[in-house]
Amino acid sequence: MRKLLALSIAALLSVGFAFAQTSSLQDPDPETVGADSAMSSLREVSIDKFEREGSWAVHISPDDGVITSRLFTGNPAMKEPLEEDEDTQVLGVRVDFFRRGINAFTIKSGRPLPIEGTTKTISLWVCGRNQDHDMYVLVQDYFGNNYQLYLGNLGFTGWKKLTCVVPPSPDGEHGIVQSSAYYGDKPGLKIIGFQVECNPVKARGSYYMYLDDLRAVTDLYDLENHDEDDMLDNW
Repeated sequence: MRKLLALSIAALLSVGFAFAQTSSLQDPDPETVGADSAMSSLREVSIDKFEREGSWAVHISPDDGVITSRLFTGNPAMKEPLEEDEDTQVLGVRVDFFRRGINAFTIKSGRPLPIEGTTKTISLWVCGRNQDHDMYVLVQDYFGNNYQLYLGNLGFTGWKKLTCVVPPSPDGEHGIVQSSAYYGDKPGLKIIGFQVECNPVKARGSYYMYLDDLRAVTDLYDLENHDEDDMLDNW
C-alpha cells in the first residue's frame, strides 16, 4: 500500500513538473504566439493640445486658496510632434495657497474628451516646478463610472512626459470597462480632466505648473477592420 502511494505521488509530481515546463514563460505555447498582436492595431492619437482659451476650467476649495489658468506661448523642446497641426500654446495654472494643509485642485475639460478604440495608455507633458505633489488623470468608462489614474509625482524641474497605463477590465463587468457587446456602440473611455493632490508641507505660497500635448495610445483594431456593409449598433 505504501509503495503504491509513493508511486502515485511520484507520478503526480512528474505530471506537475511537465506542466510547469510546458506552461513556462520561457516556452510560450506556439498556438498563442502572436495572437495578441495579430488582433490589435495600436495607434498614438492626440486628445488635446491646449490651444483653445477657455476650454479648461480650474477649481480649488475657497477655504484652501485661489486658482487661475491661462494659455502661454511655448512648447516642450523634447516633444516629438505627432501631427502637423498648429501647436504653439501651453496651459498654465497658478495656485495661491492660504496655508499649509491637505489640499487638492482640479483641471477639468469643458466637455469630456472621448478616445476611440480601447485605450492602453494616457500621456501628458507637464512642467511641475519640482514640488512633490501627485497628479492623477480623471477618466470615465463605458458605463459612466469615474476613476482616477496615477500619472506621477511633480517633483522634477522643467518639462517631463508623464504616462499612465489604463488597466484592462478582468471580465468586462468590473474595473474600467471600455466596451460591451450588450449595450450597443459608443466611445469607450473619456478623459474628464486632472487632479493634483498637494504635499501638505509644500502646499504654501504660489505654485505654478504648465500642461501640454495630451495623448493616448489606443487599439483601433475593431474600428479599422469594421466591414463597410456591417451596421453600427449606435441607434
